[in-house]
Amino acid sequence: MKLAVIGLGRMGMNMARRLLRGGHEVVAYNRTTRKTEEIAGEGAVAAYSLSDIPEKLPSPRVVWIMLPAGPAVDDHLLRLMEILAPGDIVIDGGNTYFKDDIRRAELLAQRGIGFMDVGVSGGIWGLKAGYCMMIGGPGETFQFLEPLFRTLAPKEGYLYCGPAGAGHFVKMVHNGI
Repeated sequence: MKLAVIGLGRMGMNMARRLLRGGHEVVAYNRTTRKTEEIAGEGAVAAYSLSDIPEKLPSPRVVWIMLPAGPAVDDHLLRLMEILAPGDIVIDGGNTYFKDDIRRAELLAQRGIGFMDVGVSGGIWGLKAGYCMMIGGPGETFQFLEPLFRTLAPKEGYLYCGPAGAGHFVKMVHNGI
């Protein structure tokens, strides 16, 4: 599968690496070009602006954002809404508040863009051991994206939790425990 990864911090960078090693094609974007160039040196396709991303992906486009929760996610989603097309899918893998996921899913749905929320656990060990994931959004979209989840997770290390917000809700409980 081919997807874009936006946000190449510690988690995003290593998730992109794991996806590349698993045979997926990754288009990588980060606000600092140094990180984009680093992962491009490992086989990713570099994107130097958000507007570069759609032309580098087949339809339906899959865009996985790994950004700090809050305004950064909203800002990127508003920009992505302008350049993505109906049928495309955005995945938020950050530590987002589940009620924000519900609002964002409704916002993107107005443009026909799908939304999945994925609570990701694994930290710096995720590249080697895999990332446990708690996933929310439409069931049919989960099924379409399942090859990505299978690549990122250890065996049986991901769970479809229900509609938008469910993944980050379960991640919130996981963090509390």
